[in-house]
Amino acid sequence: MAFSLNLDRQADLSLVEQIVATLTAAIASRALRAGDALPSVRQLAREQGLSAFTVSEAYQRLVAAGQVVAKRGASYRVVDKRAALPQSIPTWSAPTLSAAWLLSDVFADHSVPIKAGCGWIPGEWINESGLQHALRTVSRVPGARFGGYGHPYGMASLREQIAARLRRNDIPVEAANVLLTQGATQALDLVVRTILRPGDTVIVEDPCYCNLLQILQLAGLKVVGLPRNADGHDLDQLSQLIKRARPKAIFINTVLQNPSGTTLSLSRAKGLLEIADQHGLWVIEDDIYRELAPEGAPCLAALEGLRRVIYISGFSKTITPTLRVGYVAAHPDILASLARSKMAVGLTSSEVTERLVANVLTDGHYQQHLKFLTEKLKQAHQRVCASMQAVGVEIFEQPEAGLFLWARLPIDPKQSTGVATRALQHGIWLAPGAYFRPEDRASNWFRFNVANSDHPVLWDFIRTLS
Repeated sequence: MAFSLNLDRQADLSLVEQIVATLTAAIASRALRAGDALPSVRQLAREQGLSAFTVSEAYQRLVAAGQVVAKRGASYRVVDKRAALPQSIPTWSAPTLSAAWLLSDVFADHSVPIKAGCGWIPGEWINESGLQHALRTVSRVPGARFGGYGHPYGMASLREQIAARLRRNDIPVEAANVLLTQGATQALDLVVRTILRPGDTVIVEDPCYCNLLQILQLAGLKVVGLPRNADGHDLDQLSQLIKRARPKAIFINTVLQNPSGTTLSLSRAKGLLEIADQHGLWVIEDDIYRELAPEGAPCLAALEGLRRVIYISGFSKTITPTLRVGYVAAHPDILASLARSKMAVGLTSSEVTERLVANVLTDGHYQQHLKFLTEKLKQAHQRVCASMQAVGVEIFEQPEAGLFLWARLPIDPKQSTGVATRALQHGIWLAPGAYFRPEDRASNWFRFNVANSDHPVLWDFIRTLS
């Protein structure tokens, strides 16, 4: 080694802090130079009689501090300071686990090395060539074309492309049935603002998309939960819940549900629609994971025909969340009301980002990229499930597709927030089940993003919980 690592197990500094300090000093003194490889985690752990967890945590802190970069297939290497951030970067410290961090700051916080609880694909999985081609194409559009606000419904050619893609899934739509939004989350917000009023009761799945719960709370709605099973819902329980609560709408994440990863069976989908029709419920179908799902998964909008189903999706999970392009497909009368709400709260959506998405769909090898994503996610599911089973974690369902696994950790439900806070101290972002449940009920179930959970440091930490 180009540095001497003398650890004092009686010192006030932890072993992790001693490793970080020694390597930081070696880099500053140029004993370790730009591009030099550090010993592998296993090698250093073996030589120093340490656990791999201790060495990995130290290396991750160096990565977060901008001293070291993790190279896929090439271990950890010293950063080239000429291209790095200033040397005055402070040592990484964990953010405070709070509602504010989870709802807003987390999306801009790049300091947490292991984002096991996040909701997006890794940056290195993005269709970079397709995006670059789209950016070059849009850069050649005359500036005068961007002189106005655009159409309230969004860019016409993209709406036509979306309608064509939906028809391939047997959803009976034309461009006139499609409204573009700033992401699927804004689509959910517009639907809530338009068809519901403060004091109305709605049914959500338990667990469900955490931001939906916040949207409903801000709108002053009463929220009741319907347990999500491996293939959908208990239809008798749904009927009783409707009779008791008299809801106006039900929100369903049909395939590869966030956070459970489950998909409705055809029989449960048909039964749900029959019950909703009997009681006059709006059915809001959040189907943003459709293109990551195996073919043949049921679609409520296709089964029902957009009479009382409002269909929502977008491109954040397949192209990039940065572009913020989503859409609603609905009956034209409902769509006109949604467009008025859209204009009232935010005017038109961005034609620039809509042009980028339209170009990726036509010229960015989109179908090829979807195949790449689904295969990568399948492999990640297999590896992460194996890691979970090795540390005694219970898995709710194993879909081998989509982003998420819903897993129960060997802890008391009341300890979940404390465990998530401890994990942050180790550079691990976990997503406790309480964030996905009505009324924030304590849960020892956690959401894991398989694309960001294939990391030995994570599973070494989970092993300590037993």
